[in-house]
Amino acid sequence: METDQARAVAADRLTTFVDAVIAIALTLLALELPVPTGDTTDAVLSSALTHGTEYLAFALSFTVIAAHWRAHHEIFRHVDSLSPRLTSLTLVWLFMQVLMPFATRVLTADSAFPPRFGFYALVQVLASTSFALIVREIRREHLHRTALAPPEFAQSQVRSICLAAVFALSIPVSFLTTGTGAYLCWLAAPLVLAAARRAHRPQES
Repeated sequence: METDQARAVAADRLTTFVDAVIAIALTLLALELPVPTGDTTDAVLSSALTHGTEYLAFALSFTVIAAHWRAHHEIFRHVDSLSPRLTSLTLVWLFMQVLMPFATRVLTADSAFPPRFGFYALVQVLASTSFALIVREIRREHLHRTALAPPEFAQSQVRSICLAAVFALSIPVSFLTTGTGAYLCWLAAPLVLAAARRAHRPQES
């Protein structure tokens, strides 16, 4: 039978593995950035402006992956044991993080917009959904250190569900409207999260 120390070590090893994979995913993002070219300052600046979409996509994906990692760190600092399902869900979530650099390249490709946008949004839907399931598993199997689940768990679960809903909604919008309309769905995410926090606050008191 596993001791408490062995379970804690397993949880720490999974967290370390997650950190390493996230670092690799962020590195892959940077490796795909196009290098501006030109013999003069104006030529270099013009080249950089030409690749502006790629640079914006890099900034977006870096922010998104960092937010996913931060949410994971916030939850797993309370985790002291694992279950087989938790490990499997974490690997699914990690797969989405590793897929994100590729999804970013697809998003910035010169082809039909809705399928490219939809693929990127789908990766975000699966990442947020799998993380919500991770938090649910931790709470259900009582894999946290304290007797009661910390309030961050409920907040993180609501946040993940809301993000999954926003990205899922943006997929059909990308097929029905212009690219601007689809991106506006993403920009609405902070408003949705703020509303969800206000609605959830009375339940915590």
